[in-house]
Amino acid sequence: MNNKILIVEDDLSVSEMIKDYLEKEGYEVTAAFEGEEGMQKFQNNTFDLIILDIMMPKLNGIEVMKQIRRDSSVPILIVSAKDTDVEKVLGLELGADDYIAKPFAMIELSARVKSALRRATSYSEAKKEVNVIHYKALTIDINNYSVQKNGKEMKLTSKEFDILKLFLKHPNNVFTKAQIYTTVWNNDYFGDENVINVHIRRLREKIEDNPAEPDYIRTIWGIGYKLGE
Repeated sequence: MNNKILIVEDDLSVSEMIKDYLEKEGYEVTAAFEGEEGMQKFQNNTFDLIILDIMMPKLNGIEVMKQIRRDSSVPILIVSAKDTDVEKVLGLELGADDYIAKPFAMIELSARVKSALRRATSYSEAKKEVNVIHYKALTIDINNYSVQKNGKEMKLTSKEFDILKLFLKHPNNVFTKAQIYTTVWNNDYFGDENVINVHIRRLREKIEDNPAEPDYIRTIWGIGYKLGE
């Protein structure tokens, strides 16, 4: 079965360009041209990935993403002309999996779509793997994608979970931002450090006693990050 993608984009020319390109690559694509229509189609269908613009009439992309994240962890790729660090951080904070700024090359969009879908597929495949890792106060269960700290469940996003799993499975390794992106996003690194910075910060806020003085994920200045000792 082909992957089903929902595009929520009010620019008709951009929407048609993305839809035509992805359909040629074999995806089943549905388009909505404003936020409320996008939510209606999302609620009435099952999609494997959502491509979401930010600036739209009636209901903007941020509000759409908030509503989707209340009930679903479907991968969300933000596509927007608002190419600032503030917008990128805001999108990622609210649960977007990735961000691409307009104008963009279709080959790059396609690569990010494939990466997000591969990650989503790996989550279901990971259920076949039975593996529990203990580190300090943390317990990470690979089998059901759960993390506990001192017996209390931690609410991590899929990307946060995969970043933490990467460190716990390779406790002696120092990972550069490029290596983290390549491994977790399963795609080539596009040089956007902000994506990694936001996810590391959010992960620290959830698992560290004091995120300003991290005990689990240490910064190795000038190189990257490693599991704390």
